[in-house]
Amino acid sequence: QVELVESGGGLVQPGGSLRLSCAASGNFFSINAMDWYRQGPGKERELVAEIYPGGGSSYLGSVKGRFTISRDNAKNTIYLQMNSPKPEDTAVYYCHAGVIAADDRRYVSTWGQGTQVTVSS
Repeated sequence: QVELVESGGGLVQPGGSLRLSCAASGNFFSINAMDWYRQGPGKERELVAEIYPGGGSSYLGSVKGRFTISRDNAKNTIYLQMNSPKPEDTAVYYCHAGVIAADDRRYVSTWGQGTQVTVSS
């Protein structure tokens, strides 16, 4: 019914930059909040950044000031700009969205497949 596709992951050096994208497609009425999560080696999945319909956002404390989440409503796409990444930022990054289905207008929690980000010299 709805699909989230992440892109932009890869290998980046500490102090470099990387931009992740997440595009939503499918039969949905609207998309509410959208988020970026990550899961590092041996760790649980954690919320990295969240952006709300009105444009407000919140961040994991360890990435605040380095990462920026943004949203293009016309394209149903969110981005995560990663500046000055650190080795501890290495993880699979997942896009998440709260979607209102077009058929019955029910809320559906939707996840992307993830994109690998590796921070290494």
